[in-house]
Amino acid sequence: MTITITAFERSPDGGMGLARDTRVRWALEEAGQPYEVRPVSFSAMKEPAHLAVHPFGQIPTYEESDLVLFESGAIVLHVASRHAGLLPDDANARVRAIAWMFAALNTVEPPILELVTVKFLEGDKPWSKDRLPLVVDRIRSRLAQLSARLGDADWLDGAFSAGDLMMVSVLLRLKPSGILNEFPGLAAYVARGEARPAYKRAFAAQLAFNTARPPAG
Repeated sequence: MTITITAFERSPDGGMGLARDTRVRWALEEAGQPYEVRPVSFSAMKEPAHLAVHPFGQIPTYEESDLVLFESGAIVLHVASRHAGLLPDDANARVRAIAWMFAALNTVEPPILELVTVKFLEGDKPWSKDRLPLVVDRIRSRLAQLSARLGDADWLDGAFSAGDLMMVSVLLRLKPSGILNEFPGLAAYVARGEARPAYKRAFAAQLAFNTARPPAG
C-alpha cells in the first residue's frame, strides 16, 4: 500500500529541513520506502478533514492502508519497527535506541523549542530579555550532558539508529543560534547525520516540495 504523509503546503522555514515531516521523510528514505506527500495549508490544518487525522491540527501525519498515525516520533518508531535499518536486531540494543528517541523528544528538544518561543514569539514581551539567558543555559546543560555521553563515538549506541535520526533532527534546530558550535563533538555528530545519503534525499525532497510550486492564493 502507498504511504502518504502530510507536510506544510509552504513550510515556515522555506524547506530547510526543520519541519517535522523531514524526520519522517528521513526515516522512510533510510528504510527504502517510497511515499507520497499531501500538502496541507495552515487553514486546512484546522478543518475537520485534517483534524480527523491529527486531532491537534499539526503535521506530519502518516497513512498506509487503514493505519493512520500522527506525531513524528510515533511515525518514525513505526517505520523503524516495521522495516530493517533503523533499529538493532539485539533486543536490548533495540530498546536503548528507542530510549534515545524518547530522550531526543522529551529531554533535549523542549528547551530548544523554548528558545524559539522566547526569541521569536515573545521577543517583544518585557520578560523576554531576562528569560533568554535562562533558556540558553538549560540548552547548554543538556548539550554538555549529551556531549559527555557521546564522547568520541560516531553514534549514540553502536551503529546508527532511529535514536540518532531523532536526536540529529532535534539538534539541527540549534544550527541558526550558533549554540551547537560550542560543542564540537555534537556539531560533528550532526554533520555525520546530514552526510547520510538518506538524509540528503529527504532534505532535497523537502526543499523541492517548498520551492517547486508557487504559493497558494
